[in-house]
Amino acid sequence: MTAGELAERLGVTERAARRYVAILREAGIPVDSVRGPYGGYRLGCGTRLPPVVFTQAEALGLVMTVLDGQPAAADTDTDDPAGAALGKVIRALPEDIGRQAAALREYASAVPDRYLARPDPATTSALVAAVAARRCVLLRYRSESGREWEPEADPWAVVIRYGRWYLLCRSHHADAIRTYRVDRVSSVQQITREFEPPEGIDPVAVLEENLGAGWEFPTRVVFDAPLDEVGPWIRPAMGRLEAAPDGCVLVGSTSNPAMYAQEWLTTVPLAFRVAGGPELRAAVATLASRLTAALADQP
Repeated sequence: MTAGELAERLGVTERAARRYVAILREAGIPVDSVRGPYGGYRLGCGTRLPPVVFTQAEALGLVMTVLDGQPAAADTDTDDPAGAALGKVIRALPEDIGRQAAALREYASAVPDRYLARPDPATTSALVAAVAARRCVLLRYRSESGREWEPEADPWAVVIRYGRWYLLCRSHHADAIRTYRVDRVSSVQQITREFEPPEGIDPVAVLEENLGAGWEFPTRVVFDAPLDEVGPWIRPAMGRLEAAPDGCVLVGSTSNPAMYAQEWLTTVPLAFRVAGGPELRAAVATLASRLTAALADQP
């Protein structure tokens, strides 16, 4: 078939038809061409399309994305579901492209992200199904401190943020927005009650605003510096930063005061004082004692 005949059959321009032929060739499909008045494009006799057709850039991009998010997938002998799936995809690719993708997988090494928390695929799928069906759920949840409870909630959205998966929802008990780490959800049960999510909600923005709310231990940290100077150092999970007459104040909550003190507050290169939250004050005092002891002359 000529480019003109292909274009007419597909309802596109001749230029688009030629571009499609080029894409097929890049994906490893043998499309021959013959010049002249009786020429055109021809698919080899008996050609069978592979079950998965990617261009080279698509295939390599897929391998890179999987390895970036799941370093264990680089191991061809792993029992990791993502690694097993990646191997099947590579084997199904056209030979030339599959060979390059396999080489990339074999010779690339990734350092695991110690902050990465991967949820159970079945749990994640159950939450997504509830979000799509707009059905309330009964969860079994474990906080970072180890406390377990069973909240009932309206699941609004599942949000991926910096390698972590979160459920954005409205808690029935608290009648407030809550954010739950999906990797800490051990069970999901849909119930018959339906709900309507807020109209026009931006799940990412709402998640950012509420990451530091609703946990066991309240926190209140006061800074003498202005809000625009402190703001770049405050992550959303630490709480809500508000302007104050002589600086700004960080109001939030946490389930792990020791982590809040050691991993979050110590990264802020500005003077502060813990004005609220006895648990956080105790954690900061413990940290300060350890650091002071590290500088003592006596063993």
